[in-house]
Amino acid sequence: MTVAGNIPEVREDALLGGRVRLAQPVRGYRAGMDAALLAATVTARPGERVIEAGCGPGAVLTQIAARCPGVQLVGVEREAEVAELARRNIETNGLGDRAEIRTGDVATGFRALDLAPFDWAVSNPPFFDDPGALRPPAPERRAAWMADDGLEAWTGFLLKAVREGGRIVMIHRAERLADILALLAPKAGSFAIRPIHPFADQSAKRVLVEAIKTGKAPLRLLPPLVLHDREGAPHTAEADAILRGEAALPF
Repeated sequence: MTVAGNIPEVREDALLGGRVRLAQPVRGYRAGMDAALLAATVTARPGERVIEAGCGPGAVLTQIAARCPGVQLVGVEREAEVAELARRNIETNGLGDRAEIRTGDVATGFRALDLAPFDWAVSNPPFFDDPGALRPPAPERRAAWMADDGLEAWTGFLLKAVREGGRIVMIHRAERLADILALLAPKAGSFAIRPIHPFADQSAKRVLVEAIKTGKAPLRLLPPLVLHDREGAPHTAEADAILRGEAALPF
């Protein structure tokens, strides 16, 4: 399958046990475990509104839609070709009446979208904002890996995107946890943190962080999720259930 622009070839994957069909580029960044975990944290009720900053081809949005009937969704994506692919995935999954994709840059801020604040704002931001921190990614992966305007732009967007009492959820590298909390803390609180460990005997590589805008409750450190065991199965039973859509990962 070919699409116009800079995405010459895509492959369709089945997510959540086949409930979601997602076309993704054959080469370059492909949404996977991080997107599935982020989507699994969202427990939005019918009628609530969810926005995703940097939605890529729509992996998180389509999985949230499958998990949360009656929820309205908006995705914001800077790369025009990827935004168009996300629109096609929205249509493929029959979500045209519940979801839309806006082509826009997180760096320009939420107000540029001229939208009312949302109940939820979620994101899997690019993991690096220092080009010297890693080997230069391939051109087709750069936008997904490098945050040109830094983590501050992403947290600032999310804070503006939600109403008071609204929920912000991010997945990021564990080593950026202190930065995430510091950037969100001036306007949000009631933090909940779930470490994500590749194996039970290894340090967490990812963290899921939830914050409530204007929240004042004490920080909660939740039980970790372990992704793999050493018995030969690709994933632990808990992680496998999440990937299949048979379990959620609420805060």
